[in-house]
Amino acid sequence: MNYNFSLLHLRSVFTLVLFFVVTTHGLFAQGGKKVNVKGKVVDSQSGEAMSFASIRIFAQDDQFIGGNVTDDKGNFTVEVPVGSYYALVEFMGYEAHRTGSFQASSNTDIGTVQLSASSSTLEEVEVRAEKSTMELSLDKKIFNVGQDLANAGGTASDLLTNIPSIAVDPEGNVKLRGSDNVMILIDGKPSGLVSLKGASGLQQMQASMVDKVEIITNPSARYQAEGMAGIINIVLKKDRNQGFNGSFQGITGYPYNFGGAANLNYRHKKINWFVNYGIAWRKQPNVASLYQEVYSGDTTFISRQDRNGHLKGFNNNIQGGLDFFFSEKSILTASYLFTRSDGNRITDLTYRDYLNDDNNYLGYTARRQNENEAEPNSETTLTWEKSFEEKGHKLLTTLKYIDYWERSDQIFTQRSYDGNNVAIDGSNQKQHALNDEFEKQYLLQLDYTKPIGKEGKFETGLRSSLRNMENNYVVTNVDEAGVETVDPDLKNIFLYDENIQAAYAILGNKSNKFTYQAGLRVEYTDVRTRLVETNEQNPRDYLNFFPSAHLTYAVANQNSFQLSYSRRIRRPFYNDLSPFVTLADGRNFFSGNPDLDPEYTDAYEIGHLKYFEKGSLTSSFYYRDSKETIDRIRVVDDQGNARTLPQNLIGQKSFGIEFTSDYNPYDWWKLDLNFNFFHAEIDGTNIIDTYKPTTYSWFARQTSRFTLPGNLDIQLRGNFEAPQKTTQGTRKALAYIDLSFAKEVLKGNGTLNLNIMDVFNSRVSRYTTEGPNFFTEGSSQFRRRQVNLTLNYRIRQSKSARRKYVIDEG
Repeated sequence: MNYNFSLLHLRSVFTLVLFFVVTTHGLFAQGGKKVNVKGKVVDSQSGEAMSFASIRIFAQDDQFIGGNVTDDKGNFTVEVPVGSYYALVEFMGYEAHRTGSFQASSNTDIGTVQLSASSSTLEEVEVRAEKSTMELSLDKKIFNVGQDLANAGGTASDLLTNIPSIAVDPEGNVKLRGSDNVMILIDGKPSGLVSLKGASGLQQMQASMVDKVEIITNPSARYQAEGMAGIINIVLKKDRNQGFNGSFQGITGYPYNFGGAANLNYRHKKINWFVNYGIAWRKQPNVASLYQEVYSGDTTFISRQDRNGHLKGFNNNIQGGLDFFFSEKSILTASYLFTRSDGNRITDLTYRDYLNDDNNYLGYTARRQNENEAEPNSETTLTWEKSFEEKGHKLLTTLKYIDYWERSDQIFTQRSYDGNNVAIDGSNQKQHALNDEFEKQYLLQLDYTKPIGKEGKFETGLRSSLRNMENNYVVTNVDEAGVETVDPDLKNIFLYDENIQAAYAILGNKSNKFTYQAGLRVEYTDVRTRLVETNEQNPRDYLNFFPSAHLTYAVANQNSFQLSYSRRIRRPFYNDLSPFVTLADGRNFFSGNPDLDPEYTDAYEIGHLKYFEKGSLTSSFYYRDSKETIDRIRVVDDQGNARTLPQNLIGQKSFGIEFTSDYNPYDWWKLDLNFNFFHAEIDGTNIIDTYKPTTYSWFARQTSRFTLPGNLDIQLRGNFEAPQKTTQGTRKALAYIDLSFAKEVLKGNGTLNLNIMDVFNSRVSRYTTEGPNFFTEGSSQFRRRQVNLTLNYRIRQSKSARRKYVIDEG
């Protein structure tokens, strides 16, 4: 993901959530002559235009008349009846500004309004209600997660479960609008945390390190083409206030969750230092069950599998860096992120076997996995931004290096028993598996922006990514004397080399109420895989063009509409291509598929954004047409051993509608709602004729936050995912509730937070899978109910856990 705004004003990405902006209210309903009030909003230090700043017009008796938001040039226009008014201008992270009175008897220009960053030395006056944690625009949703009570004491993975449009299953897999192919970035760039392990790697990072999460459902050519459903960008905390400020956090919880975090910042003149540190020790119990029938002629083999285990983990995360201001128009930023996770996983599996029915018991097998793993990951980023004299004329250069390593050392023991539960001679089995995975990635990115004329803009950029990954895998069989013998079928080295070169260009302009842009991204991909022991090679290279187009129409009364299109790709990645088979389960194996082809999607979306007096609403209708869809297919042999691996289907067509809203019925009650309904037609008839399901499903999340006397906040969140058909079966309904409490302590410098995630312990993944010769029904719960108690202490930050805004009486 590319940033084309000034690093000096990172605050400006906190675009205002417009809680009290409304257009079809008050005097707009009256008759009489209407005139326009216009002006411009800029940053008081740099003079840069501030887009999505909120403007509200009030009569002299404080009656709300109307409002709007600024465009990308900082300009605004509000239609009002003839009369005498004042304006209130707001932007998150800046002091609210109240203008002097003005008479609007004809079209009136109130000039340029300068907003200043919030300062703790000014007297605070609370303005009507708290700002929302959610900031909406047509092409992006921004969630300021630090204000969400449910995130305290959790991980970055837990944090995503609380965000609209996103669903995280109990195994940690992330879906955006029902699709699991989503690009996850950290600070706008790829991260080693989510490369080898996918989204589950986010469980290694403390939620307290995260500032906000951005969701882009239909990205322009500026962004990487990877990710069918869109992009999730996790932005880590960083402050630029003058002087020293920071916060500390202590955590305790059950099941065992102990840790702490510190976020510190110091700015003096040309240098800004920042450091975030988190440490956590957790024990996560998990359970699962599996029922399977395998048909062979007139015989049915039945297996009932139970799993019980836990993962003990010790995680360290530190991010540090500095900004150096050569001048206000030339800024160098260097940052370093290091994470290390050390864990021990114990899993006990029991397989009970039957023939034809449950009355014909054959015996059982007991298997244990004992795994020790270490995962150090470091990421170094260097960014330089140069702003030229012409406003909006910028050059941004980014260099990033990722160095990731993981070692997994596993011991598997297994023994079988007959129908009388007597141990079977010679059934003892012991295996030792060593798995070392390495990743090194180099990323160079250049982004250039040049204004054209009065409203136009040209953007272009280059991106070069080189990634080398290696997996050393060996399994030995251990006899009773402890002698290890290498299994030649389970010993190899898998090499993955990826080279992606990209260039893009975007041209945009504005005409009256229309804003439009069109772009083209070109990406060349060269991927080479090799199995060293067997010298099996599978080179792939392809050149792709990814067009995008966005058309926005802004009408009066704070309604905006956007029509967008983009072409996306899902490249088979390292885990998709690696042929190594997992051994954690002795009967259910998972692997990659070296013969996978890329998946392509054409994505269309129509969006509507509406602000009203007590909230905002965004709605979207989207359609996706995918070819060569990648999905995991389960195959079972006659002995009941299953292998699941990704395969290319013919395609999938899906459409849906989504609503996201925030609403303040009263000053003490705030509501957020997200609802997503979608329909999908999957065509996997190239695998088996019957793999052609049609499904309707929906997802809903509702959050209520209550502010009570005594600075006590209560938050209640409900989540529901309706059943959904899959290529081979169904995913059953999932429902759970989270409850949180927050209380200001230590004279307003601290906040005590208690949260209960999954109050009724109901967040259980349930599914069925069918094939020509088998039926499987399973359930799993990798994350049990969690109770966390967290204390936050702030140094030279706002004394209130709720945001307050300063009104300048002018």
